Amino acid sequence: MRKLLLIVLLGLALGALFGQLMVSVPGYWLVRVGDTSYQTSFWFGLILLLAAFLILHFVLRILMRLSHPVSRLKVWNRRTRHRNAMKRTVRGLVALAEGRWKRAERSLVKAADDSSTPLVNYLSAALAAHYQGRYEQADTLLKRAHLSTEGADSAVGLMQVQLMLDRQQYEEALAILTRLDRQMPNHPQVLKQLKQAYLSVNDWDGLRRLMPRLASRQLISPQERNQLELRAYKELLVHEARDPSNVERIRSLWADMPDALRGNVELVVLYTEALVRGNEEGIAERLLRHSLKEHWDSRLVLRYGLLNVDPARQLVHAEKWLQERPNDPDLLLTLGRLALRNAYWGKAQEYFEASQRQRPSGVVCAELARLYANLGEHNKSQLYYRQSVELLDKSLPSLPQPAEPAVQPEKSDEAKAKNKAG
Repeated sequence: MRKLLLIVLLGLALGALFGQLMVSVPGYWLVRVGDTSYQTSFWFGLILLLAAFLILHFVLRILMRLSHPVSRLKVWNRRTRHRNAMKRTVRGLVALAEGRWKRAERSLVKAADDSSTPLVNYLSAALAAHYQGRYEQADTLLKRAHLSTEGADSAVGLMQVQLMLDRQQYEEALAILTRLDRQMPNHPQVLKQLKQAYLSVNDWDGLRRLMPRLASRQLISPQERNQLELRAYKELLVHEARDPSNVERIRSLWADMPDALRGNVELVVLYTEALVRGNEEGIAERLLRHSLKEHWDSRLVLRYGLLNVDPARQLVHAEKWLQERPNDPDLLLTLGRLALRNAYWGKAQEYFEASQRQRPSGVVCAELARLYANLGEHNKSQLYYRQSVELLDKSLPSLPQPAEPAVQPEKSDEAKAKNKAG
């Protein structure tokens, strides 16, 4: 309403100005052709000249269009087809978002040739065909997308990889991703898909090398990075430890490991086992001592007692730990085993029994049973053996067991005689 009022006021002002000019600037036009003359006022003549100019301009434009009717018709036809293609493309994308795959594919393919963005049409149509399970048609549409637009290699490749991952074609997807990664280093989508592919094919070495790149681009949270790196190094240590000759490879893995992971108890135990298999028990012993100094854990203590490097020196270190933790049952068990390696039978017995008093254990009872049996004290050996069986039995899950068979009563002499007579 305000705009209309402003327009009316502006029109009135211009009309008043124009009227004032007509009054203040008099004049006339005189045109003589032969003996005939035409005379009119200056302002009316000016209006006639302006109208004649506009009519002439309009006629010339019509004549110019009529001079190229075929080209004008082609332009009109092309614009009409583009408008229709745009409408079909929009309908196809809407159908794709709504999950109507068949309708989406049909609309997008029909509009692709006349669309200004054929790449979008073919890629979206390939996705719709894929969701219908028409994988060959999806691959065909991807090829047409590649041919439709110059420089579309990366977009087509990323779509192809996503479809392959959905089809569980992990090896083929990884091959394409490796090529794309060389062409587009640190591309966010490529890095994300590489993570998925490495996890799918259990390529733990590739995954651990990928983690710093994902973190530098902020494509992974610190929590997820820690979980994936822990899993990757765990799997690699277990795999490499199967062959004792891979000890150098195992040591290289440990050196490349982030500092935060080198304090993980589970990884320390796995690395220790791998070193022992590779005849590197000396390194394993130093590793366990350093780890226990940083982080006390029963798993490390028990593993230390199973090493056989320098029993006397190991016993000295363990007895120093005992001064700080005099009632630790796992440390007492480890001390008993180290005492056995040093042939200190009485000291081993004392440590085992002290561990048993702190926390009854089937393992400790078994150690005592074996020790007493070899010392010739069979009664004590049998006693601890029974205790170990009872303790181990309590740790077993509760499961149905067969009932003891009933004892048959003995027959009387009379019944036996009748059976003989029969």
